[in-house]
Amino acid sequence: MFENLRDAFSSAAKSLGERELKEKDIEDVLFQLEISLLESDVATEVIDSIKFDLTKKLIGTKINKKEIEKFVKDSLIQTISSLFDSAGKIDIFSKITSKRASGQPYIILFVGINGTGKTTTLAKLAYLLQKSKFSVVVAAADTFRAGAIEQLKEHTSRLNLKIVAQTYGSDPAAVARDAVLYAKSHKIDCVLVDTAGRMQTSKNLMDQIAKIINVVKPDFKIFVGDSLAGNDTVNQAKEFHKHTKFDAAILTKSDADARGGAALSIVKVTSTPVLYVGVGQEYKDLKTFDKELFLETVFGKHDESEISITKEKVHETESKIDSKQVEETIPESQAIEESSRESQITEEYDEIKPSKDSDPFEGLDTKDINLYADLFDAPPPENDQQAQELSVKIKKWISNGRPKPYDNSKEVDTQKMKDDSEKPKKKHSLFGRFKK
Repeated sequence: MFENLRDAFSSAAKSLGERELKEKDIEDVLFQLEISLLESDVATEVIDSIKFDLTKKLIGTKINKKEIEKFVKDSLIQTISSLFDSAGKIDIFSKITSKRASGQPYIILFVGINGTGKTTTLAKLAYLLQKSKFSVVVAAADTFRAGAIEQLKEHTSRLNLKIVAQTYGSDPAAVARDAVLYAKSHKIDCVLVDTAGRMQTSKNLMDQIAKIINVVKPDFKIFVGDSLAGNDTVNQAKEFHKHTKFDAAILTKSDADARGGAALSIVKVTSTPVLYVGVGQEYKDLKTFDKELFLETVFGKHDESEISITKEKVHETESKIDSKQVEETIPESQAIEESSRESQITEEYDEIKPSKDSDPFEGLDTKDINLYADLFDAPPPENDQQAQELSVKIKKWISNGRPKPYDNSKEVDTQKMKDDSEKPKKKHSLFGRFKK
């Protein structure tokens, strides 16, 4: 994760470490840093803050030349850390517990555009709440998008949750209000309100969110953004925060994010923290955002060889296991077996990884591509790299028997999947701009 961001900061630290600390040299290096950060989807507000703090610390500072690189790295870490600290931290479970003591349900509203995984993220949070012994009811207030209510019903059925829903075209605010009334009468701890995905530029739809907020007065508002959408996600966050003043963000697909600028930028431009990051398709794959882990991933606290992992296993680094402890507790034969398995995964990935010079979707059936997009809320790729990464995921999904999300143990009804893929609700071809 975050390879681009890590390379940008590392390059700047090394370049400054090779020069005398003269103002012109510093300006040249900071200009290159700015370009690299822009390419990593870091917002201009964040870049300006980093450049200002770094310049202030470097100009006129007397440092042994051998220590400059470390000084620059430490300065960058301090600047980035302070940006996260200024947004604060939120313990949503403590807030729910406090509200429960008053006998009232805690209401959480989810906002964001289509394709970011908003509904799935709601289900993941519901799963975490269940694990913490909170009772949950879900409001299907997305009465606009075809299939939205059925998708949410599927999640609530798997999680054994109560859902309050009406028909398509119903007033979303009325649906949310009914869910709150149900929670109050049945002593439910938490109400999760799903809303229709809206482009941040749609005034009428944004006004509809405002109506829901006025009717149910949510205790907490969460913006759900796609890490892979880069600066577009940052712009969405700006607009949604302007209209809704959301309290925190959740970033999906963070395990595949090579750039790493979204979390940093959203925290800066909205002054709200990132609450969780999505690192996979299963309900348990919602991890608390950890500032220290973010800094360690970007700047590194270990040798690269100690923390290198395959792309298919990125999310497993969330468990911080001391390497010495692993050596003491894992038998040598098991360690060799796991090392062999990891090597095999890497080889499998390389075998199906498409060439940069070829059509990334070559050999894939159009119905499979669009069906995968429907099942996993996959947005259209915006560049060749995203297209290549997506094609790998689709091919592995096909090779595994086209499993449904979160239900790998069950057989898939291929005829139903075929019928679903031919429904007119799909408004775009996932691979259209890349298909030759």
